[in-house]
Amino acid sequence: MSRIERVFARGGPVFIGFTVAGDPDMERSFCAATAMIDAGADMLEIAVPYSDPVADGPVIERAHHRALRAGTRPVDVFLLLRRLRDYAPDLPLVLFTYYNIVYRRGVDRFFSEAAAAGADGLLIVDLPVEESEEVAPHAARYGIDRIALIAPTTSPERQHAILREASGFVYLISLEGVTGERDHLPPGLAGLVGAVREKTDLPLAVGFGVSRPEHVRTVLDAGADGVIVGSALVRLIEEHMDDGPRLCEALRAAIVSLRDGFSSSSRT
Repeated sequence: MSRIERVFARGGPVFIGFTVAGDPDMERSFCAATAMIDAGADMLEIAVPYSDPVADGPVIERAHHRALRAGTRPVDVFLLLRRLRDYAPDLPLVLFTYYNIVYRRGVDRFFSEAAAAGADGLLIVDLPVEESEEVAPHAARYGIDRIALIAPTTSPERQHAILREASGFVYLISLEGVTGERDHLPPGLAGLVGAVREKTDLPLAVGFGVSRPEHVRTVLDAGADGVIVGSALVRLIEEHMDDGPRLCEALRAAIVSLRDGFSSSSRT
């Protein structure tokens, strides 16, 4: 059983924290990630910084640019993964990236290095399912789960095609548009979760716009197995990046508060 399978098999909801590797530099990035782990993150999604992160809103886009200005390269991301794997041997680590980064490094090389560094899964945000054969054999060779993305606008037929290629868990995008904090999650979320649940036995985690305990409660009440929080945490890194102790405390407090949504959900 993989680390991703084990964390979902525990039976309770799974909290997945997101950060951009190297934001604002490698050492503070490591400190932020370990603060999330210590605060109760069950899994980390770690973005490889990219110059044109089209799926991301302004908060995460700025984090990509800070990491790039600090000189973060894919090799540095793998070094960060190694440090985090040593720090938390049982914690699932998922890489979030764009296909150009994988292609330029060489697909087999990228998967080999990711596996050696301790990655459990890979989410290539801009790789259509029709082109998944470019990465499928490499993921299988190195034992890395391919995390699928499904949006509210994804047709049932396309959902089936995406799910046939997926492993680990399914990332459900809660709303149309890019990442970023929102006041409310869309009312159709339960319908999306239910529709995908009918087509797969994989765990379902919801992200995009989740930034408050009541959002976490809404996601779980909609039937999801996990919640992904990105912009709300990355914003704290941006606000406190010059004060390490304050940054760690802010991340800890935010995750503790967000996890309050677990206890108030009707599912727990």
